Amino acid sequence: MSLAKDLLAEFTLETAVTRKYLAVVPFDKADFQPHEKSEKLGRLAIHVAEIIAWWKASILSDSLDFMDFEPKAIQSTEELLAYFDELVTATKTILRKAKTQDFKGNWSMTYGDEILFTLPKKQVVRSFCMNHLVHHRAQLGVYLRMLDIAIPATYGPSADSAEDEEIILITKW
Repeated sequence: MSLAKDLLAEFTLETAVTRKYLAVVPFDKADFQPHEKSEKLGRLAIHVAEIIAWWKASILSDSLDFMDFEPKAIQSTEELLAYFDELVTATKTILRKAKTQDFKGNWSMTYGDEILFTLPKKQVVRSFCMNHLVHHRAQLGVYLRMLDIAIPATYGPSADSAEDEEIILITKW
Protein backbone atom coordinates (compact mmCIF):
# COMPACT_ATOMS: atom_id res chain seq x y z
CA MET A 1 0.00 0.00 0.00
CA SER A 2 1.29 3.51 -0.78
CA LEU A 3 1.97 6.10 1.90
CA ALA A 4 -1.06 8.11 0.77
CA LYS A 5 -3.37 5.08 1.03
CA ASP A 6 -1.98 4.23 4.48
CA LEU A 7 -2.54 7.81 5.60
CA LEU A 8 -6.03 7.85 4.08
CA ALA A 9 -7.01 4.74 6.07
CA GLU A 10 -5.72 6.23 9.32
CA PHE A 11 -7.19 9.66 8.50
CA THR A 12 -10.59 8.06 7.89
CA LEU A 13 -10.46 6.32 11.26
CA GLU A 14 -9.27 9.34 13.22
CA THR A 15 -11.71 11.79 11.64
CA ALA A 16 -14.65 9.44 12.24
CA VAL A 17 -13.72 9.29 15.93
CA THR A 18 -13.08 13.04 16.04
CA ARG A 19 -16.48 13.78 14.50
CA LYS A 20 -18.15 11.92 17.38
CA TYR A 21 -16.35 14.20 19.85
CA LEU A 22 -17.24 17.37 17.94
CA ALA A 23 -20.88 16.27 17.73
CA VAL A 24 -21.28 16.58 21.51
CA VAL A 25 -19.58 19.96 21.99
CA PRO A 26 -22.08 22.26 23.73
CA PHE A 27 -21.67 25.72 22.23
CA ASP A 28 -23.78 27.17 25.03
CA LYS A 29 -20.66 26.45 27.12
CA ALA A 30 -18.16 27.75 24.53
CA ASP A 31 -16.51 30.03 27.10
CA PHE A 32 -15.74 27.17 29.50
CA GLN A 33 -12.06 26.81 30.31
CA PRO A 34 -10.73 24.49 33.01
CA HIS A 35 -7.87 26.85 33.87
CA GLU A 36 -7.03 30.46 33.11
CA LYS A 37 -4.15 29.28 30.88
CA SER A 38 -6.38 26.83 29.00
CA GLU A 39 -8.07 27.50 25.69
CA LYS A 40 -11.81 28.05 25.86
CA LEU A 41 -13.97 25.09 24.85
CA GLY A 42 -15.39 26.73 21.71
CA ARG A 43 -11.98 27.75 20.42
CA LEU A 44 -10.53 24.31 21.17
CA ALA A 45 -13.36 22.59 19.28
CA ILE A 46 -12.86 24.87 16.26
CA HIS A 47 -9.11 24.23 16.42
CA VAL A 48 -9.71 20.47 16.35
CA ALA A 49 -11.75 20.96 13.16
CA GLU A 50 -9.37 23.39 11.48
CA ILE A 51 -6.37 21.08 11.91
CA ILE A 52 -7.87 19.08 9.03
CA ALA A 53 -7.20 22.02 6.68
CA TRP A 54 -3.47 21.68 7.34
CA TRP A 55 -3.36 18.43 5.36
CA LYS A 56 -4.01 20.31 2.12
CA ALA A 57 -1.27 22.84 2.83
CA SER A 58 1.13 20.10 3.92
CA ILE A 59 0.63 17.95 0.82
CA LEU A 60 0.03 20.49 -1.94
CA SER A 61 2.44 23.25 -0.94
CA ASP A 62 5.79 23.71 0.75
CA SER A 63 4.69 26.02 3.55
CA LEU A 64 1.83 27.51 5.51
CA ASP A 65 1.92 31.13 6.61
CA PHE A 66 -0.06 31.90 9.77
CA MET A 67 0.52 35.67 9.53
CA ASP A 68 -3.04 36.44 8.40
CA PHE A 69 -4.75 33.44 9.99
CA GLU A 70 -8.17 34.12 11.46
CA PRO A 71 -10.08 31.24 13.07
CA LYS A 72 -13.45 30.56 11.52
CA ALA A 73 -16.31 32.10 13.50
CA ILE A 74 -18.50 29.18 14.49
CA GLN A 75 -21.44 29.52 16.84
CA SER A 76 -23.05 26.09 16.92
CA THR A 77 -22.33 22.38 16.86
CA GLU A 78 -24.09 22.14 13.50
CA GLU A 79 -21.80 24.80 11.97
CA LEU A 80 -18.78 23.06 13.49
CA LEU A 81 -19.75 19.68 11.99
CA ALA A 82 -20.47 21.21 8.57
CA TYR A 83 -17.04 22.90 8.57
CA PHE A 84 -15.32 19.72 9.73
CA ASP A 85 -17.11 17.56 7.15
CA GLU A 86 -16.17 19.96 4.35
CA LEU A 87 -12.49 19.83 5.35
CA VAL A 88 -12.52 16.04 5.74
CA THR A 89 -14.06 15.55 2.28
CA ALA A 90 -11.48 17.85 0.67
CA THR A 91 -8.59 16.12 2.45
CA LYS A 92 -9.78 12.64 1.48
CA THR A 93 -9.88 13.79 -2.15
CA ILE A 94 -6.32 15.07 -1.88
CA LEU A 95 -5.09 11.88 -0.22
CA ARG A 96 -6.77 9.70 -2.87
CA LYS A 97 -4.86 11.58 -5.59
CA ALA A 98 -1.56 11.95 -3.71
CA LYS A 99 1.58 10.22 -4.91
CA THR A 100 4.61 9.21 -2.87
CA GLN A 101 6.47 12.13 -4.46
CA ASP A 102 4.02 14.55 -2.80
CA PHE A 103 5.43 13.61 0.61
CA LYS A 104 9.07 14.22 -0.31
CA GLY A 105 10.89 17.45 0.32
CA ASN A 106 10.68 19.88 3.19
CA TRP A 107 7.77 21.93 4.48
CA SER A 108 7.82 25.06 6.62
CA MET A 109 5.42 26.76 8.96
CA THR A 110 5.92 30.50 8.77
CA TYR A 111 4.68 33.68 10.34
CA GLY A 112 5.39 36.25 7.67
CA ASP A 113 9.12 36.16 6.99
CA GLU A 114 9.83 34.19 10.17
CA ILE A 115 10.26 30.44 9.68
CA LEU A 116 8.81 28.72 12.74
CA PHE A 117 9.99 25.26 11.69
CA THR A 118 10.99 23.22 8.66
CA LEU A 119 10.54 19.45 8.57
CA PRO A 120 10.23 16.74 5.93
CA LYS A 121 6.67 16.66 4.56
CA LYS A 122 6.24 13.02 5.57
CA GLN A 123 6.97 14.01 9.17
CA VAL A 124 4.69 17.06 8.96
CA VAL A 125 1.61 15.03 8.02
CA ARG A 126 2.32 12.55 10.82
CA SER A 127 3.16 14.97 13.64
CA PHE A 128 1.73 18.37 12.70
CA CYS A 129 -1.48 17.01 11.15
CA MET A 130 -2.31 13.55 12.54
CA ASN A 131 -0.73 13.55 16.01
CA HIS A 132 -1.75 17.15 16.62
CA LEU A 133 -5.37 16.20 15.88
CA VAL A 134 -5.30 13.25 18.28
CA HIS A 135 -3.65 15.38 20.99
CA HIS A 136 -6.29 18.11 20.87
CA ARG A 137 -9.14 15.60 20.57
CA ALA A 138 -7.95 14.05 23.84
CA GLN A 139 -7.79 17.51 25.38
CA LEU A 140 -11.36 18.09 24.19
CA GLY A 141 -12.33 14.82 25.89
CA VAL A 142 -11.04 16.15 29.21
CA TYR A 143 -13.13 19.30 28.81
CA LEU A 144 -16.21 17.22 28.00
CA ARG A 145 -15.62 15.00 31.05
CA MET A 146 -15.30 18.09 33.27
CA LEU A 147 -18.66 19.27 31.92
CA ASP A 148 -20.16 15.82 32.63
CA ILE A 149 -20.77 15.15 28.93
CA ALA A 150 -20.58 11.52 27.84
CA ILE A 151 -17.29 10.66 26.15
CA PRO A 152 -17.73 8.82 22.84
CA ALA A 153 -16.06 5.47 22.23
CA THR A 154 -12.63 6.03 20.74
CA TYR A 155 -10.46 2.96 20.13
CA GLY A 156 -12.75 0.88 22.27
CA PRO A 157 -15.67 1.61 24.57
CA SER A 158 -15.53 4.55 26.95
CA ALA A 159 -17.02 4.51 30.42
CA ASP A 160 -19.99 6.32 28.87
CA SER A 161 -20.49 4.49 25.59
CA ALA A 162 -23.47 2.25 25.04
CA GLU A 163 -22.78 -1.45 24.68
CA ASP A 164 -23.93 -1.35 21.07
CA GLU A 165 -22.03 1.82 20.12
CA GLU A 166 -19.96 1.24 17.04
CA ILE A 167 -16.26 0.83 17.71
CA ILE A 168 -14.76 2.30 14.56
CA LEU A 169 -11.32 0.74 14.92
CA ILE A 170 -12.66 -2.79 14.94
CA THR A 171 -15.49 -2.48 12.46
CA LYS A 172 -14.09 -0.12 9.82
CA TRP A 173 -10.31 -0.47 9.66
